[in-house]
Amino acid sequence: MARYTGPKSKISRKFNEEIFGPSKALKKKSYPPGQHGRGRRKKQSEYALQLTEKQKAKFIYGMLEKQFANLFEKAARKGGVTGEQFLTLLESRLDNTVYRLGIAPTRRAARQLVLHKHITVNGEIVNIPSYSLKVGDTVAVREKSKSLEAITTSLSVRNARAFSWLEWDGAEMVGKFVSAPQRDQIPEKIQEQLIVEFYSK
Repeated sequence: MARYTGPKSKISRKFNEEIFGPSKALKKKSYPPGQHGRGRRKKQSEYALQLTEKQKAKFIYGMLEKQFANLFEKAARKGGVTGEQFLTLLESRLDNTVYRLGIAPTRRAARQLVLHKHITVNGEIVNIPSYSLKVGDTVAVREKSKSLEAITTSLSVRNARAFSWLEWDGAEMVGKFVSAPQRDQIPEKIQEQLIVEFYSK
């Protein structure tokens, strides 16, 4: 199975959220896609709600099913609140951190930058988007890539909102993973408990 490359607006309408960023289609048609999108929707079962939440999180973070399930298992083994541990692991991914730092405008673009060796971790090139960062790790734009138009454009319109678990030095194009994010710091509208219930069946 390949990564999803279909219409982004269709996915946004399905979950009624801007999964891949701002969507004009979602504003115009705030109902699910398909011929029954505006029709009468029957009440969803408990399983359907859990499956929908899991699928939504997968699309948000741009992951495939096996990778997503393996990360959940890792979170379950860590102890503590599984749902919160899971979101922390998702946020600790290198591609997600590149996106959060503003180096790329979307997670998909961040993934491309990592794959094409434009990003370093602790001074070493890392081309694995799923690489899990540890507290204290530094994430930087490779010296040869600092003038890359895709990166400079993204940084020029970088969201002013700072994430408390990250530090960013714009002059050097270096970020630091200061601490593991807490649930209330993560802005994504994900009901992680539904995902826990889905995998606990």
